[in-house]
Amino acid sequence: MAIRHVVTFVWADGLGDEHVAQVTAGLAALPDLIPSIRAYEFGPDLGLNEGNSSYAVTALFDDEAGYLEYRDHPAHRQFIADHITGKITSRAAVQLAV
Repeated sequence: MAIRHVVTFVWADGLGDEHVAQVTAGLAALPDLIPSIRAYEFGPDLGLNEGNSSYAVTALFDDEAGYLEYRDHPAHRQFIADHITGKITSRAAVQLAV
């Protein structure tokens, strides 16, 4: 059973385009470092609806083991420490069978 991981963030006040660019670049590097990622999409909200999150990430894995490899991978953990921790006001995530 394939697993889709979806996560959204709301950035803390004061973070601008430079931070978003750093997040996007950091995420773009992860598929080359984590073999279990089958598909990876991410980007800032388009601003079409008020109240949306600031940024979203979706990832596809072959199975639960692949998702867990990604979740716990040192490169992913470092990305979170560098770009997410302390820089968001909220986070929501879900993993679903696809």
